[in-house]
Amino acid sequence: MESKSQNRLEQEKSTSQDELQEQSVSGSPPRPPYGRIDSSHPLGGEMSEVVRGLFTRLRLPWLTERYARVPVLALFSFINGCISIGLMSTLALVTGTPLIFPSLGPTAFLFFYTPTAPTASPRNTIIGHAIGILAGYGSLLVTGLTAAGPALAVGVTWPRVIAAALSLGLTAGLMVLARSPHPPAGATTLIISLGILTKPWQLVLLMGAVILLTLQALTINRLAGIPYPLWNPPQEPKEDKSPPITGASPIAHPPSRRRSS
Repeated sequence: MESKSQNRLEQEKSTSQDELQEQSVSGSPPRPPYGRIDSSHPLGGEMSEVVRGLFTRLRLPWLTERYARVPVLALFSFINGCISIGLMSTLALVTGTPLIFPSLGPTAFLFFYTPTAPTASPRNTIIGHAIGILAGYGSLLVTGLTAAGPALAVGVTWPRVIAAALSLGLTAGLMVLARSPHPPAGATTLIISLGILTKPWQLVLLMGAVILLTLQALTINRLAGIPYPLWNPPQEPKEDKSPPITGASPIAHPPSRRRSS
């Protein structure tokens, strides 16, 4: 069983190398793993790589051979989602603090679906959520809603509309300026501007929950052998912009000799 799984892994590596060679010949840039859908990545993304790395590390050859099956990936997503958010919920229950909030869900999914994508890096995650928190609370200060109840309880008013729109606009613009886009941060800022979490101490705990989830992603992805970054997103190799040499090389003519008169 182990020899079969090793042969399959070697065949997949050779296939990926052949794809890269074909792309280099055709001139098109190589696509990252999270940008293609094939037999090894039936859902796109890199979840297959995470699952394969964990099964290999745990020495489960039967599952290693089936790491790219959709039911196996679904089971991994179910178990990993339960563990990731379950740990945060348990901490929230024990400490009596809001360590769990909706935008942690999409962040956790990004961590294990496209772990090497720039949006899933620790830098983008932490800076993105920090921008969302500051933009959300800033919109509450501008509209005078810091002491108001949540919109779901007291209803939506014009100041609330302005706060929600302002918070999301600021979050999107500032994330682009900081070169740290992280889509779930858009949900974080709305959680604050809609009045669900508004106390400063709640916002500090919210940021702490983001950091804890990021550390969990770092541990699991590194355990699976995924080159998950410590902070900055991985840099793409620079493309060679020099024009390709086409056609036959010019024939070198020997230097002409002058006849002596």
